[in-house]
Amino acid sequence: MRHVFRKHSTLLLAVAGLVFAACSHGARVRTAAAPPTPAHAPPAPTNAMPEQLNDKEYWALEQEISEPGGYFQIHDNFTSNEMEIGQLFTMIRNARVAGDVYMGVGPEQNFTYIAAIRPRMAFVVDIRRQAVMQHLMFKAIFEMAKDRADFISLLFAKPRPAGLDTSTTIPKMWEAYRTVASDSTLRNRNWPLIVERLTKTHGFTFTTEEMGMLKLVFDAFYTYGPSIATRGYAAGRGGDFTDLTGFSNDQSGKPQSFLSSEENYQYVRMLHEKNLIVPVSGDFAGPKAIRSIGAYLTQRHGKVRGFYVSNVEQYLFQDGKDGAFYANVASLPIDSASVFIRPYSMRRYMGGSPTQSLCPIGAFLEAAKVRRVLSYNASLTCGQ
Repeated sequence: MRHVFRKHSTLLLAVAGLVFAACSHGARVRTAAAPPTPAHAPPAPTNAMPEQLNDKEYWALEQEISEPGGYFQIHDNFTSNEMEIGQLFTMIRNARVAGDVYMGVGPEQNFTYIAAIRPRMAFVVDIRRQAVMQHLMFKAIFEMAKDRADFISLLFAKPRPAGLDTSTTIPKMWEAYRTVASDSTLRNRNWPLIVERLTKTHGFTFTTEEMGMLKLVFDAFYTYGPSIATRGYAAGRGGDFTDLTGFSNDQSGKPQSFLSSEENYQYVRMLHEKNLIVPVSGDFAGPKAIRSIGAYLTQRHGKVRGFYVSNVEQYLFQDGKDGAFYANVASLPIDSASVFIRPYSMRRYMGGSPTQSLCPIGAFLEAAKVRRVLSYNASLTCGQ
């Protein structure tokens, strides 16, 4: 009996081994049931903020959110004219305005605010379709330029001077480029590289008009060089591209911009490489762009941390569209840490009411609702 038992035991063990092997091989088909989710656990979000967008997702998002291009009285607006940007950079850092989502308007100054806030994603909304084309040109150059010195070289078609590296201060970098002439050979090489990057590498499709806008912006940066300003020529208040990126100092006298350190530059570059800076054509008071961004972020549990508005509100009040804009902003997901960024508030003092450059959005919307914001000047005081 002992012998028979051993024989049967051996047979049973063999069969069990075969069954175990078969089960192991088929584990992908039949596995033990997972333990049930505890009743008190919150459900996982169906959508979350993207870590990266592929090219099709990025372009579909840009096209879906954008409104038709509109008119702005300063048609070109190649650069900012707000030298307060260096002070605001450090104010943002000191106020710990950080993370989540950034929104803004206009050209290159957005990169400095992005470098200060370090958001996970950014949207730049401008009424001019040409502004979108300019940001796409910047995107291509960020992706092709491994560091700040290469970025300047590509943007202005200037040969890179020897001796520049990631530790070079931005004033010294601009000093090195000051005597370097723009090179038509580099211009003729860079233009097809930018077009190829956008249309072939990324697969973006442009109308003939949009391609003309892209070429106009590219040619302007070559023609005017680092002295390019808002309307092309360097004149009036606000400085040129060199001033805005290399000599806009914070309260301690230190220059602050997306080009003032390699760390700042690389953060913005990383977001571009992940397709997470989305330029949008849209009217602040329009029916679609801002509200579409709000819906996109709400679905993905994102919040607008900083919204740079420049002086757009000045024109909205002139046109009687301020109420439509603030209604649009009310559709954005925000919290108590979300702020408007208003550099023009640093230029004025409203008869005893101090201006406020970093204005809590939620409290401001409440002030607007009870009609404490009836003018552009009142917006600069944050509705106080």
